[in-house]
Amino acid sequence: MRITGILFDKDGTLFDFAASWTGWAHGVITALADDDATLEAAIAECAGFDLARGGFRADSIAIAGTERQLAEALGPILPHLSTSEIARRLKAGAHSAQMVPVASLLPLMDHFIASDLTLGVATNGSEGEARSHLQAAGILDRFAYVAGYDSGFGAKPEPGMCRAFAETQGLDPATVLMVGDSLHDLHAGRAAGMRTVAVLTGMAGHQDLAPHAEIVLPDISHIPGWLATMTDH
Repeated sequence: MRITGILFDKDGTLFDFAASWTGWAHGVITALADDDATLEAAIAECAGFDLARGGFRADSIAIAGTERQLAEALGPILPHLSTSEIARRLKAGAHSAQMVPVASLLPLMDHFIASDLTLGVATNGSEGEARSHLQAAGILDRFAYVAGYDSGFGAKPEPGMCRAFAETQGLDPATVLMVGDSLHDLHAGRAAGMRTVAVLTGMAGHQDLAPHAEIVLPDISHIPGWLATMTDH
């Protein structure tokens, strides 16, 4: 059965997670703590960010969760701020965070389009943030579909965003690849009836992803080569 579409996660898939978000996270944690070292440590611990190392832990809620989920987790530590205000502060800097592509994205997306593949993005970030980052990378118009946790289809690992991609683009889910760096991505894709491809440009390792993916690739630039080896493509 020929592949007709590819649905990408954004952070950790199109853009290297650690390289893109480490600086942003450190700045937001510092700002939320307002020069209180004890509070800064508590926020970092809750967010799964190692201040000493300057990086995310593999189990960080920030990796696969939504802004709202992170804001709710931080609520008890920041009782003087509402969940909505915490979420607003998280979102404020996220739109302008400097994303680091995992590969040369424009020629890669053009290759997929030339191969008659419909492309989409499904992220647990906001749709507006996703569109800003894709626009900055010069690839927004290559995607027929962009959805975030706030687009009305739910958040991963629920399959709503994946199903909506197939439905809105007129694709059979069984002919769509869901490509992501986290278990949330892979579980969502499988639940939607899609084939799943894992990449190692996020925080999860091969042994965590392999049981839930058809293949684990170093990054998305390896997808064309893999597709070329598939006798049913």
